[in-house]
Amino acid sequence: MPERLRLSPQTVLVLDAFLGAPKEWRYGYDISRDTDLKSGTLYPILMRLEEHELVEACWETTDAGRPPRHMYRLTPAGVKSARALVRSYNVARGGLAVPRLAEG
Repeated sequence: MPERLRLSPQTVLVLDAFLGAPKEWRYGYDISRDTDLKSGTLYPILMRLEEHELVEACWETTDAGRPPRHMYRLTPAGVKSARALVRSYNVARGGLAVPRLAEG
């Protein structure tokens, strides 16, 4: 297993976005839109979460003439871990809610 997961504010945002519908497959674009994270930040986080087996990924297959896209969802263990990690992050920050990026 890889070294310990680094729990940055951005990682907490991604985990929280998944917790909105923990069993649903999500496109990276949708997660990016929900978290306001750029792809250069988001995709390394998704890869780390996959390495830690908190997220699973698959390719969408379609006959609509579009290129396939990666889809992501929390693993069963990932759901439990995400809830605990988000909760512990918030407690460590004095009970503040999940961080939101500055608007603008």
